[in-house]
Order: sequence, then C-alpha cells, then structure tokens
Amino acid sequence: QVQLVESGGGLVQAGGSLRLSCAGSGSIFSIAAMGWYRQAPGKQRELVASMSSTGNTDYADSVKGRFTISRDNAKNTVTLQMNSLKPEDTAVYYCNARVLRADTTGYWGYWGQGTQVTVSS
Repeated sequence: QVQLVESGGGLVQAGGSLRLSCAGSGSIFSIAAMGWYRQAPGKQRELVASMSSTGNTDYADSVKGRFTISRDNAKNTVTLQMNSLKPEDTAVYYCNARVLRADTTGYWGYWGQGTQVTVSS
C-alpha cells in the first residue's frame, strides 16, 4: 500500500505565509505527478499546484506568483510554500500523487488525509 502524510497548515492572518509538506511512503517505485488540491466549504475540490517528475509545474491562476511547489523525488515528498495568503485561500488542502507502485502494475492515484488552512482577514 501507499500512504501520503501531510503536515503544516493552520491559522494565519491575511498576508502571512504557511508551508505544507507531504511525504509518500509504502510500496512506491516512482511518482509521476505530485501536487496539492484544495476544497473550500460548499465548493468542488480544485487543483492548486502540481509538479511532474521532470519538474514541469501547473498552478491555479488564483495562486500564481504567491504559491511555490517543490519536490524531492528521492524522498517522495512535495512541499507547497504559500505566501501572501488571502481569506479566499481558506480550505482543506489535500496532497495527491500518481504512483507507480513497486508491487503491481500501472499507475495509482492517492490522496492524503487533508490539512486545514484558515486565513483570517
């Protein structure tokens, strides 16, 4: 099996910064894409940022210039540095990974348990 464990998150004032981290463990051969999604109350889950194994990135327009995603492929970790936070960034943030497992074939999608980010005005 594969587990994604998130850390970071919390409560911050508008304009502040937070850092989210996610570590993958278990039967992982490699990870193709790794990133972060978020879901605010009453809204659909949306992509925040993702990074491929080769370093290509994709950001939601709403976070471009404020958030930065990074990965350590050797450690199966992904980090999201969030700066200039706004109240509208308040949501539960989920780590996501597309994993090539060592014990079976094909790619499998996994989610972390989610971490709350609350930005006060």
